[in-house]
Amino acid sequence: MDDITAISQLKYRYLRTLDTKDWDAFADCFLPEATGDYNGLVFEDRAALVSYMRENLGEGLLTLHQVHHPEIEVDGDIATARWYLQDKVIVPAFRFMLEGAAFYDDRYLRTPGGWRVAHTGYRRTFEITYDLADLPGLKVKGPGEHTHV
Repeated sequence: MDDITAISQLKYRYLRTLDTKDWDAFADCFLPEATGDYNGLVFEDRAALVSYMRENLGEGLLTLHQVHHPEIEVDGDIATARWYLQDKVIVPAFRFMLEGAAFYDDRYLRTPGGWRVAHTGYRRTFEITYDLADLPGLKVKGPGEHTHV
């Protein structure tokens, strides 16, 4: 597999494991010393980043993260990438929904086990929040759940 395909698959795995809350597989996407900066929310290492996501995007939250338009540059065992993010967070218990977009700027390092994230982060281009009560007829159903109104 070529490097750009492998890096793309790593980013997609990062997003899938985040949205499915597979925290061990999510952690495996990163180097132990990986850093993160999500629009000013900063993490100094993998443990802090994964712990935050587990605690704040856990059960009861529905998330969708999609990236596209990759700009990936590989220089030996180091790579950088910019991705265009579209995301959505739904919290039925609080009747809240967020939609937004951002540009990720990532750094990757080739390891004996394949490419891993050395740094990830994004800067928002916009964010919209909704009170689900303002969307008449809206029904939200998460995995294994009955429909919420």
